[in-house]
Amino acid sequence: MLAGSLSLALVAAACGSDDGDSAGGTTTAAGASTTASSSTTAGGTPTTAGAQPTSIEDWEALWAQEREAIITRIKDNGWGKSADGTTLTGPGGWTVDLSACPAGWSDTEGVTDTTIKIGASISLSGTYADYGNYGVGIKYLFDYYNEEGFFEDASGKVRQVDYITKDDAYDTARAIPNVDELLDSDKAFAVWTLGTPSTLRTYDKINERCVPHPLAITFHSAWGDPVNHPWTTGAPNPTYSTEAILWGSFIEQRLDEFPADQKVKVASLVQNNDFGKLYDVTFRAYLEQSDLLRDRVDYVSETVEATAPTVTDPMTSLAAENPDVYISMLGGAHCTQTVLEAAQNGMKDTTEYLFLGQGCTGASWIGKDKLGGDGSAGDGWWVISNGVKDMRDPAFAEDPYVQWLREGMEAKGIDPDASVNIGGGINFAFPVAQALVITGQLEGGVTRTNFQLAMRAMDMTSPMLLEGIRLHMDGLDDPYIVEAGLFQTWDAANQTYIRQGDIIDLEGRAEPCAWDQTVGACA
Repeated sequence: MLAGSLSLALVAAACGSDDGDSAGGTTTAAGASTTASSSTTAGGTPTTAGAQPTSIEDWEALWAQEREAIITRIKDNGWGKSADGTTLTGPGGWTVDLSACPAGWSDTEGVTDTTIKIGASISLSGTYADYGNYGVGIKYLFDYYNEEGFFEDASGKVRQVDYITKDDAYDTARAIPNVDELLDSDKAFAVWTLGTPSTLRTYDKINERCVPHPLAITFHSAWGDPVNHPWTTGAPNPTYSTEAILWGSFIEQRLDEFPADQKVKVASLVQNNDFGKLYDVTFRAYLEQSDLLRDRVDYVSETVEATAPTVTDPMTSLAAENPDVYISMLGGAHCTQTVLEAAQNGMKDTTEYLFLGQGCTGASWIGKDKLGGDGSAGDGWWVISNGVKDMRDPAFAEDPYVQWLREGMEAKGIDPDASVNIGGGINFAFPVAQALVITGQLEGGVTRTNFQLAMRAMDMTSPMLLEGIRLHMDGLDDPYIVEAGLFQTWDAANQTYIRQGDIIDLEGRAEPCAWDQTVGACA
């Protein structure tokens, strides 16, 4: 099992360029730590997580301390909007030229004395409809905090978050006008997006408009670009590139399990868009740069459109290759479909290692209620978990925060077991809610610039992440809020994921990624 330090070198070729840059933001995992209780910041300072609180009251006390530490750090360093209003400064040398914002731009647009308007273009229908449950979790947490009067600023004003969603069905053609409406008609304080294709097509405009674009619900490396896209921050998950690199390292460490005189056949099914392509290009680059894998692995892949109703045809083709390892570079309804197809076409019995991508993590994709029968089709599948607690997983039945969430949701008529993405939404909403409170305590109060500064200085403990995984950004020095995960396998008999090794801590190791859409690589 993968429990020690990773045997990764710098994945230079992953960028797709000749000068050694990385396709997805270079991730160096040589010397990466494995931990269950602490992490290390980009500057080398340990940020000890310690044992998680055992009551909501203790959680609240911890968060209050962490918020105060962030506020103090910001004030002590003099970060914020300059006196002339032309520059925003933050940690790690991060700056934003506010003079480049459009004429008529307002730092407080979307904010009144009583509300903060946050808009989202999200998938509520189509093959990615389940991802709309992120919005269910986000809205639940905002509504809870609204009822508690949580969003109080230094002047005593108490505001409520007005969270509005627009369905884009995971379709870029619908997401673009949704974002336009949120910017121009709804005049949202901040705009959320879901999905790599839609986010890549809209984040330039959102940044040009100087509008906060928090925690895009996609794990692409492009969101770690604090210089060219200072208003965009990425998901509290390891990136797709990091995940692909970990797949490669996993295979390296298991080469001795396969006949030395034969190549290891690795097969993948790749979603045919920017999301799947990043997985694929990073994994191919890893194979190419690895002295262990370059001449040992025979890599084959098929593609499938995100809107395809099934994955039967490409999975049949891959089964004919008799792979030793299969990797699903998919999302949405295809998560469950690929598991079922592998059981039907024989790959479940003949393929040594079967992987789902982290977009498919959670019991709601692989549980027996999804797969049918006794659920044995999913037994033994591997994932690189992002460390989010799955509320329907019995392993977290006694977790105090999960218990609290379940009770609160059920009281509101929400089924917490309906989708793992409901809990995922809590994981996204938590840092945004905390940043809004921090924002209100900074000079100038609730403004877009203060909110963005609070996000770039985030250093808190999420109750939805496993102990040892921390929310941490540090301006230019660390643009990714989470860089940790762990290997798990699905235990169908007990309907739970089983840890395989310790948490893999890559905090501060993924470099910024200035994504060039014309070549599909970091510049």
